Amino acid sequence: MSNSFPISFSVQPDDAGQRLDHFLASQLPDVSRARLQELIEQELVVVNDGRSKASFRLRGGETIRILGPAQREPLRAIAESIPLDIVYEDDDLAVVNKPAGMMVHAGAGATDDARNRGTLVNALLHHFQELSGVGGDLRPGIVHRLDKETSGLILIAKNDLAHKKLASQFSRREVRKTYIALVHGWPKRDRGTIDAPISRDAVRRTRMTTRRSGGREAISHYTVERRIESRYGNFSLLSVKIDTGRTHQIRVHLSSLGHPVVGDTLYGAPQAIVPARRKGSPVASGEKSIQLDRNFLHAAAVEFQHPLTGNSQSFQAALPAELQQFLALLEAK
Repeated sequence: MSNSFPISFSVQPDDAGQRLDHFLASQLPDVSRARLQELIEQELVVVNDGRSKASFRLRGGETIRILGPAQREPLRAIAESIPLDIVYEDDDLAVVNKPAGMMVHAGAGATDDARNRGTLVNALLHHFQELSGVGGDLRPGIVHRLDKETSGLILIAKNDLAHKKLASQFSRREVRKTYIALVHGWPKRDRGTIDAPISRDAVRRTRMTTRRSGGREAISHYTVERRIESRYGNFSLLSVKIDTGRTHQIRVHLSSLGHPVVGDTLYGAPQAIVPARRKGSPVASGEKSIQLDRNFLHAAAVEFQHPLTGNSQSFQAALPAELQQFLALLEAK
């Protein structure tokens, strides 16, 4: 949303009958529904100079103005005693192997007693006490992120200087990250590059998409490490390297090829994987479906220059046990 307020919209005759909140969502596709609701609740949205509710039905011809940004109570991360898998640490940084199911940090709309609990940041604060403050009170030490259901290596800055130098390496695309992903189906080629800009989905706000114009540059490179033919269908184990770090980048890019990451129901993967029919015959009785209660996406390796010494650093993290077990289940004869 623009920082220049007030923002004005003219309601056209074709918009008559729409709810106020739905109209605003169509006019501001990059603003979340929650943020729009906050604007309305704080009486920052006026229709013909009068405050209106989200359910107000437009008649056409009105002028709608947004007077200013919604005000939010500032949040601070809370130290919690949560186990950490620390791969490496020194006075300036740490490399942590994050488990799937853990958020890196709370969202901007989180509350102290709900979504702000159990995060990686909370665990880091308890373990290290001191972290860089560049990311603010909600994201101390966080130089980059991993999705909640993605496991693997994440870099943590312990002081501001280390944070700024690591962030500079990310912006110059000097940090090399390798992910392991299991996807549905077999890609046509053994290796390839996906160069497709990414933006937020205009309808489903929790999703990103490659199908809208004006997205941010996003580049991913994949290599097929193993093609798996199983009684549950065909799968491919990929290594993926990314030049950019957009939200959900690997998941969106692989889904755009028609090969969603296993377990990633947000981008088209089935929740339950049923045994495949063989040569037109029915599924054998007694065979059950299987499912993975996380995304099969793991940040397996990272390479960068130490922010203070300049020395080359390289770290790896093996596939978590649940992913190794799922692979074994697929490949069992």
